[in-house]
Amino acid sequence: MTTTTAAPSNGMAGKLGTWLMIIATVGLAFVICVELINILFYDPWSDEKFLFKLSGSLSGMDIGPLTYLMFGSLAVALMMGLPLAFVTGGLGVMFIYLVGDAMMLNIVPGRIFPLMANPDIAAIPLFIFMASMLERAGLIEEMFSVVYKWMGGISGGLAAATIVASTILAAMVGVIGAAVVTMGIIALPAMLKRHYDHKIAIGSIMAGGTLGILIPPSILAILYAVVAQQSVGELYLGSLLPGLMLSGLYLTYVLVRSWLNPKLGPPIPVEDRIGLGEKLKLLGNLIAPLALVGLVLGLLFGGIATPVEAAGIGSFGAIIVAMMHKKFSIAGLREASVTTAKASAMVLWIMFGASVFVGFYILQGGQQFVTDAILGTGMSAYGILLLLMVLLVVLGMFLDWVGILLLAVPIFIPIVKALEFPGLFGFPPVAGDDVVLWFGVLYLVNMQMSFLSPPFGYALFYIRGVCPPEISMGTIFKSSLVFLAIQAFGLFMCILIPGIVTWLPGLVYG
Repeated sequence: MTTTTAAPSNGMAGKLGTWLMIIATVGLAFVICVELINILFYDPWSDEKFLFKLSGSLSGMDIGPLTYLMFGSLAVALMMGLPLAFVTGGLGVMFIYLVGDAMMLNIVPGRIFPLMANPDIAAIPLFIFMASMLERAGLIEEMFSVVYKWMGGISGGLAAATIVASTILAAMVGVIGAAVVTMGIIALPAMLKRHYDHKIAIGSIMAGGTLGILIPPSILAILYAVVAQQSVGELYLGSLLPGLMLSGLYLTYVLVRSWLNPKLGPPIPVEDRIGLGEKLKLLGNLIAPLALVGLVLGLLFGGIATPVEAAGIGSFGAIIVAMMHKKFSIAGLREASVTTAKASAMVLWIMFGASVFVGFYILQGGQQFVTDAILGTGMSAYGILLLLMVLLVVLGMFLDWVGILLLAVPIFIPIVKALEFPGLFGFPPVAGDDVVLWFGVLYLVNMQMSFLSPPFGYALFYIRGVCPPEISMGTIFKSSLVFLAIQAFGLFMCILIPGIVTWLPGLVYG
């Protein structure tokens, strides 16, 4: 009886949804036609119109209500599952037209062309290609195999090997999804076969995979440098020590837990272990990829090459490394190129759309409105910084990292610049010239947290796709919590001791 009544109700709901979509599409088409007639045949500076005119209909709205309307519309559109790139760009164009007129749409090319002309943007597809080429050459599997055989003989050794391999991988890839999925495919079966605790196995893969956000050559760091007008080389140097610190904290947690309770991470059997001589021979497999990473980062850190030049050398070097390992093929080159084109197009479309949306909001006085609202709370500089960090974590639960960067950072940076950070508990203050760099690294650490934050952290769903069916989503959520707490501790250390971020850039660049 239940089955026979449920089917018609589902059918009615489907038909109702279809008719609502048809009506909405026809209504939107009608509005667009009326507006086109107004644009083509009526003077935009007069009150004459055909039927109605939406252009300038919101011109008298204050920035407060406009803020709620713009970001409320954005939230509704995203909850409907629409792509972020087209939502931000489409809403940006719509509000430009509603607040201004057809002539005001010139803001769109005015926001997009400076981004297209920025030379640092060209480094993004080159670094993505470098990562794709190394991945398809099978070097990631070789790297894990080497580290696995070196560390597998100690308690928690496989989880530790996963974190070490992920740290090296972060210096090659700079893209989070690829790191988490690849290590999940390679490392997770090995740990489950050795009866590792599920939370340690899954958590070490997710936490290690997110290091690509922080450790150079991070794609997100390049985007932050473009938006904040910050030196890419300085930001890379500033993020290096925090990235290694977090990697060390993950390792410490895994090894200490496994040492206290070996059942959580049993070592591999004695018969599967190899001697020191064989271990040293295995290191030969890592010489070429590690030399490539060292060359690229050395050129960047030494100021010898720009990010684009270093990325170009890295891309060419990735092909050479694949040839040296006899893993190069035309099919692999084609797949890497297609992957690069798709990933780059996604990043650029989000950049263009979000730039139009946020750029228009700032031109309408939104930046001053948000700054006054936050500074008017009366909180201290560190209280406001905590508020911004919490907002970034919340945004990270719902938006991807590119969207958060382009929607929030242009608004947050002027707020941070207006504050003074005198230091906490007697630790040194943050120099005014270093505030944007320091906040950039805090933002990158925060984005790591957003990838692990339930219920919508991206790493949680990346790992879900490669987990066996018996591992539930609840187990994945629980496995992220300890590593999320470690990341929060790392973020606190970077706030408490700014030198963790600023010391290396100051040493190299003065």
